[in-house]
Amino acid sequence: MIAWTRRSQRGARTERSTTPALPTSRDASLTAWALAARAGDPDAVDQFVRALHRDVRRYVTYLGADPQTADDLAQDTFLRALGSLHRFEGRSSARTWLLAIARRAVIDSFRTAAARPRLADSDDWQLAAERAQPCGLPGFDDGIALDELLAELPEERRETFVLTQLLGLPYAEAALVSDCPIGTVRSRVARARSALIASLSDAERCGLPERRELVGAMA
Repeated sequence: MIAWTRRSQRGARTERSTTPALPTSRDASLTAWALAARAGDPDAVDQFVRALHRDVRRYVTYLGADPQTADDLAQDTFLRALGSLHRFEGRSSARTWLLAIARRAVIDSFRTAAARPRLADSDDWQLAAERAQPCGLPGFDDGIALDELLAELPEERRETFVLTQLLGLPYAEAALVSDCPIGTVRSRVARARSALIASLSDAERCGLPERRELVGAMA
């Protein structure tokens, strides 16, 4: 996988793997792997990283990270998480715990970037995201259209919409990641959905074909 996964395995116990059998739900599986990884199971470390890498990368990208640095932020997130596994007790799902770490990693990267002299203007995020995605695949136009619409939302609404509607977190767990009350999460998601439906409806009236199919799905 990646170098830091191998490094994390060097200090693991040499005893027989304790990776648990797959539980019934995905979040239960992820949490079980995290707890086994905490106990020193290198196979569980690998399963945990592989299972959540895509979610973490997608989340940091939608939070506004430059797609070119999203992989670095995802790696930073897992480095922080693996270094903090001894404190993970399974009170929340491992995915909720990890996405909260990812959120802090993004915030820290913004603070670092703000303190650093800017040498040149970076490319527009939406154009960079479009270039980073493979062309000619089913759903490509819809993906780009949704990225553009989400980028127009206020940051807090975009975050809660991504957590609940794209990554599938329950509202209670999204509230833990976002560090706000569950009622606030529900309000932000409702407002984000309304704004997206309005934007999609406007695009449909203007005859933009790549956005038409999204209207029914979002309504």
